[in-house]
Amino acid sequence: MLGEILLVAMALTPVERAVAYLSTEVPRWRAENGCFSCHNNGDGARALYAAGVAPENPALQETTAWVTNPAAWESNRGDPAVSDKKLARIQFGAALLASGRREAVCVAAGVIAKDMGADGSWTVDSGSPATYGTVLATYFAREVLRACGRGTALTDQWLAGRRAGSVVEAAALLMAAPGRADAREFLLRARTTEGGWGEYPGTPPQVFDTAVAVIALRGDAKGRAWLLARQQPEGGWAETTRPPGSQSYAQHISTTAWALMALLTV
Repeated sequence: MLGEILLVAMALTPVERAVAYLSTEVPRWRAENGCFSCHNNGDGARALYAAGVAPENPALQETTAWVTNPAAWESNRGDPAVSDKKLARIQFGAALLASGRREAVCVAAGVIAKDMGADGSWTVDSGSPATYGTVLATYFAREVLRACGRGTALTDQWLAGRRAGSVVEAAALLMAAPGRADAREFLLRARTTEGGWGEYPGTPPQVFDTAVAVIALRGDAKGRAWLLARQQPEGGWAETTRPPGSQSYAQHISTTAWALMALLTV
C-alpha cells in the first residue's frame, strides 16, 4: 500500500506533490495540539495560498479563520518556552497577505506595529526556517504595514543601512529592495559549487537558505534544480536546522513551505 501511495505521489509534478503534502500537514497541528502554529498555519499556509489553494479549501479553512482575526492572535495557546509571539504575529500577517483576504490587514498591521523597535526593526531569533531572523522578519512586517497604507520610513531606513552577514539576510535585503547590488552580489558569491546556498559563504548548502536565495533572485535556475533534486518522495524537504542535522517537525514544515515558494517563484 505504501509503495502504491508513493507511486501515485511520484506521478505528480514537484509542486503538486508539495501542495498535496502540505495540504495534509497544515491542518494537523491545530487538530492535534489545539493551537495555531507559525510553522503550519504561518509558513505552511502561506505556501499553500501562494500555490493557489483557495482560503476556503478544507485544508485551510481553520487557518483562514485564524489569520483573518488578528485580534485573537495574542490568545493563541502554545508552549511559552518555545513560542515567539512577536514572530508568530509577523508570520500570521504574511499568511494573511498571501490569502488575499485583505479586509483584516489593517488590524494585523496595528498588532504587528506594536512590536517594532525604536530603530524600525523587529528583533527576533535568527537563522532557521521557523525563526527567520531580524532582517527577514522586518521585511515581512514592513510588507504588512505597507499593505495597510502605513508609513514605513523608519523601517526603510533601517533596511537600507543594513549589511548582510548571512545568506538569509542578503536574500531578505534583496527582497526588500530588488535593486540592492550588494545583496545580489553577496548571494552570487555565496552560491556553492552544487548550486545551492548554505547559511554563510563557504558552508554546505541547505534547503532553507537555498529557497530564500532562489526567491530573492526571482527563480534562480541552478538553485531550483538543487531543490528539486532533494525533494522527498512524499513531497516535503528535510528540515534545515541550526546546527545542521537535528530533527524538528516545525523546521521540516517551514523548510518545506519555503522550498515550495521557491519553486513557485519565476
